[in-house]
Amino acid sequence: MQEKSHLRTKFKNLRKEIDTESVSAAICKNIRDFQPYEKAKNVMLFYPTKFEINLLPLLNDNKTFYFPRVSGNELEVCPYSNNVEFKKSGFNINEPCSEAVSPNVLDLIFVPALAVDIEGYRLGYGGGFYDRFLPICSNAVTVVPMYDDFIQETLPREKFDRKVDYIITNVKRLTVK
Repeated sequence: MQEKSHLRTKFKNLRKEIDTESVSAAICKNIRDFQPYEKAKNVMLFYPTKFEINLLPLLNDNKTFYFPRVSGNELEVCPYSNNVEFKKSGFNINEPCSEAVSPNVLDLIFVPALAVDIEGYRLGYGGGFYDRFLPICSNAVTVVPMYDDFIQETLPREKFDRKVDYIITNVKRLTVK
């Protein structure tokens, strides 16, 4: 979809202007005060790329963490520990080298996005990996960590797009269910 492609370029350029480190710290603070996170035992993060929100400080919390890994057209859920190695994928994203486990173990999933609308529909990177993955994790709470200024009134969507339950920014939390 041409409009999505244009918006991806727009938001990738806009986020280069943001102090990602301080915004990420504020988002991590808001996550730690977020009841579904407090209750969750098994949490899936994503490894940040340059200019992306960094949730890695959460690894110090008393949770079991997982990271996604692309396998063909699907995402696998891989456990994290201090001795797990990461390697760059074909998408230039750090992915864990641990053995994949069932996605049913997850209580909470943090989903990356370039932007999100007030209904919880995200503008992803265009691969559809999370849109295919989220329906098989129907018991997990889904959250997009997002720059406050990147929440839009509406974004273009297609029938296969999946919305998330919550948006957490550097200044607020939104429930979108």
